[in-house]
Amino acid sequence: MARKAVKRSTPAVSAPAETQQEVSEPAVRELAQVFKLLSDETRLRILFYLAQNGELHVTDLCNRLGQSQPAVSHHLALLRVSGLIEARREGKHNYYSVLTEHFSELLVSLFSATGEMPRKVRFHDFTLNYSGE
Repeated sequence: MARKAVKRSTPAVSAPAETQQEVSEPAVRELAQVFKLLSDETRLRILFYLAQNGELHVTDLCNRLGQSQPAVSHHLALLRVSGLIEARREGKHNYYSVLTEHFSELLVSLFSATGEMPRKVRFHDFTLNYSGE
């Protein structure tokens, strides 16, 4: 049986091997750790809530997630140690926010490894936009 030739409306684009950037081993290891952390639904939700609201108190996160304070604090500690979020103490209360600079550096390392940094990366109905230089 003969195979049909399929015409592409746009040619496949691939950068020449000499212009592609290599991702360093430490960057690969760090990205793997970040993706392991974010593979947990609760930690990913925490990151989304913090990104949407700027800064949240632990109790706010507990209420949004429907989880106990010790459970949420455990997830926050893992995210904080990884450098994805930071804590600010005000009296007896801790407030958390995303360390956007560190997180964006990791994403740039990942997505620019193929050559040019894409302006948008889409995951189903979620889109990451890059507006840097």
